[in-house]
Amino acid sequence: MKKLVLIGTGARGYSHVASLKVELPDDVSLEGVYDKNPLRAQYVCKECGFKKVYDDFDTCLDEVKPDIVFICTMDCNHHEYAVRAMEKGYDVMLEKPMTTDKEKCLAILEAERRTGKKVTVTFNMRFQPIFASIKELLDKKVVGDILHVDFRWMLDRLHGADYFRRWHRYIENSGGLLVHKATHHFDAINWLIGQSPVEVSAFGSLKFYGANGDRKGERCSTCPGKDECALFRDYTGDPHMRGLYFDAESEDGYFRDRCVFDKDINIYDNMAVNVKYDSGVAMSYSLIAYSPYEGWDLVVTGSEGRLEAKYKAWRYDPDNYTHIKVFAPNGDITEHHIKKLEGDHGGSDKLMRRMLFKGDVPDTLGRVASSIDGAESLLIGACANESIKTGKIVNLAEIIKDYK
Repeated sequence: MKKLVLIGTGARGYSHVASLKVELPDDVSLEGVYDKNPLRAQYVCKECGFKKVYDDFDTCLDEVKPDIVFICTMDCNHHEYAVRAMEKGYDVMLEKPMTTDKEKCLAILEAERRTGKKVTVTFNMRFQPIFASIKELLDKKVVGDILHVDFRWMLDRLHGADYFRRWHRYIENSGGLLVHKATHHFDAINWLIGQSPVEVSAFGSLKFYGANGDRKGERCSTCPGKDECALFRDYTGDPHMRGLYFDAESEDGYFRDRCVFDKDINIYDNMAVNVKYDSGVAMSYSLIAYSPYEGWDLVVTGSEGRLEAKYKAWRYDPDNYTHIKVFAPNGDITEHHIKKLEGDHGGSDKLMRRMLFKGDVPDTLGRVASSIDGAESLLIGACANESIKTGKIVNLAEIIKDYK
């Protein structure tokens, strides 16, 4: 039985431990929970069956002596808790992204090297059946040597808008969507092609949310213009939303449902990134957060063919399969139909938790992500943010050369 402490009790941390309670009750013991907001921590403790709520991080670790320190705080605070845990002698597991900028990234890598402890980052896209199938095909050289990747990600006005309601709306908290969200996508590509990013350039802007819209109120739940707003969302009827956020507002003043048209929002909703890899592969990537539908398009072109895969979220596409096409130079087309799984994030979370927390699933595809994996994916986003500001190509490889 592995003893786990949860640091940070937002929706993501809650979803993991609530699932662990059901999926692996004989393998993981939910020992201690800590959050800067004690009301939120108490709610998660009660709902998930933790043994104790702690009001101090160090005391939590000192008393529990955990096997797993699972850090799910606000992204910008990951480094603080990760470094302190490693200095106390504990391995750490970090919800993605590893952190938000290059300075905090290097602090984690330096602490890992100095203490000899281990950092694991939870990238669930590696566990989705569609990406596992693409990985297997690319490893079999169905397109020959990989030369170019084109990856387009569309967030709709339900999912995408939500990042502009929450703490993610400020780049100092989340690194923006190029870090918080795209770290998933960048890691998936790094893993699929088995190469390391070396240079990054990007463009980004805020074109739809923020001051571009008509703000009628501070938050959805009290907005006088709710009946006129296409992006209005009422979360007050959700018992978990109420327990995690609305009932905990008195402690820290955090509102989960702020207006997406606030003028102080400073993250991008319109992004384009170019990445050069160490073997010369070029990737073009785009992310928009206001699409009329949600999904992604991936194209990998190589010396002997082209792989295409497309996905739309369940609410837009009732098809139970995601489809892959491989085009050969002679005109042959091979199709692969991958069944979608039910559950969080395309069924990937459950498999990821089993591999990470129980460890009885063979990792034949190298899906468990290391600190370097976490660093390279977040640094693509961080370097993209820098490139947007400076208009220059940013050398990513130079940042972490001493840790590879």
